[in-house]
Amino acid sequence: MEKSETENQHNLGPNTQHHHMSISWQEYIGDDAKVPADYTSLKKRAGIIGRIGLMMLSCGTGAWRVRDSMDTIARVLGVTCSADIGLLSISYTCVEGEHSFSQTLSLPSTGVNTDKLEVLERYVKKFEVKGASWSLEKITHDLDKINAKPGNYTSVQSGLASALACGAFTFLLGGGLFDIICAFVGAGFGQWLRKKLSGRKLTLLVSLIAAVSFACFMYFISFEAIQYFFNLHLKREAGYIGSMLFVIPGFPFITSGLDIFKSDMRSGLERLVHALTIIIVATVTGWLVALLLNFKPQNFAAQNLDAISLLLLRLVASFCGVYGFSVLFNSTKRVALTAGLVGAVANTLRLELVDFTSVPPAFAAFLGALVAGLLSFRLQSKYGYPRIALTVPAIVIMVPGLYLYRAIYNIGLTSIGVGSYWLTQALLIVLALPLGLAIARVLTDTKWRHCD
Repeated sequence: MEKSETENQHNLGPNTQHHHMSISWQEYIGDDAKVPADYTSLKKRAGIIGRIGLMMLSCGTGAWRVRDSMDTIARVLGVTCSADIGLLSISYTCVEGEHSFSQTLSLPSTGVNTDKLEVLERYVKKFEVKGASWSLEKITHDLDKINAKPGNYTSVQSGLASALACGAFTFLLGGGLFDIICAFVGAGFGQWLRKKLSGRKLTLLVSLIAAVSFACFMYFISFEAIQYFFNLHLKREAGYIGSMLFVIPGFPFITSGLDIFKSDMRSGLERLVHALTIIIVATVTGWLVALLLNFKPQNFAAQNLDAISLLLLRLVASFCGVYGFSVLFNSTKRVALTAGLVGAVANTLRLELVDFTSVPPAFAAFLGALVAGLLSFRLQSKYGYPRIALTVPAIVIMVPGLYLYRAIYNIGLTSIGVGSYWLTQALLIVLALPLGLAIARVLTDTKWRHCD
């Protein structure tokens, strides 16, 4: 008797039910479990190289770092590796003498995990020294363990980190106490929901739209509650944008600029499109909810702080904002604290330059990113943290989310002139940030500054 279609699918394995089928790496090693890695077939050595590259890619790092790690493993295993790297996939060929093996690996989705990235970077350095003598079984076990490493923070902790970051962000934009409180509440609930939905494997844009909408509604509820209980009459949207800034795609945005700078055009353009998609969907969602709630963009009321007080509060707020974003990227507390110190210096410098000198905002952003890159190099050299785990959170807080939102809002109302003004201001800053990091990298990394 013939088996039913369902029974046949079941016998083919559990991955047949998933759109993105995962590879069983335990089965991939076959009968060579105890054999030292450099004595195995080209196919199996290529599998090790590809898996480590794919795991690096899943952490959100750029093409240059993924390729560098794959090259390191390939040299240890005695093969030549040529890789073409995108946002979600790697196509690569390993060559040994007259033989070659080509393979394409892909991810179902992208994300950011700086803690796992740090563990992988340390593993690659260890592999460079001892990996050739390790058995396939040991390597597979090590990579399985790293891949299964749980996140450092719960949904509630992630929500609180988002609230802290966006509350600080709102102050740095010029918001007052009630603006900060409302943004704190909205961003906290929004990120909590986004993390919950991500855990259920919902697609990126569904999670994004739901999280931004929830954040905006929670901002509105807290805004109305403050007015009702304290009998106040507040402006109708001053800190509204702050409640949804937790969705800023810092990693793909910054790594896209660095990849393009290094002529990794496929990865750079894919990351850029990914980042722009998130920004556009988030701002349009915020705009639609604002129309529904009758919120209108307005300038913040004057903070009325003297120069010294403003400087000190900016240092504190920049530290809190960068620390919060680092937690969202799953950095350990030590890395998050270190990134917070970098961001406090770099972002405060940027803001002070804009307020007290004739430096244009875009050039101030460039200088802030340059300082963040130089400071991160010194700290990386001393503590061994992944450089990108320090620079990206420090730069995310400089991304002009308020300008982008105002651009979309006004363009949506067909106020093209006003919208174009804000869009131009935002684009100049957006271009300046990765350029500042790239120049810092050129000045401090002899390996990165060359094309070969």
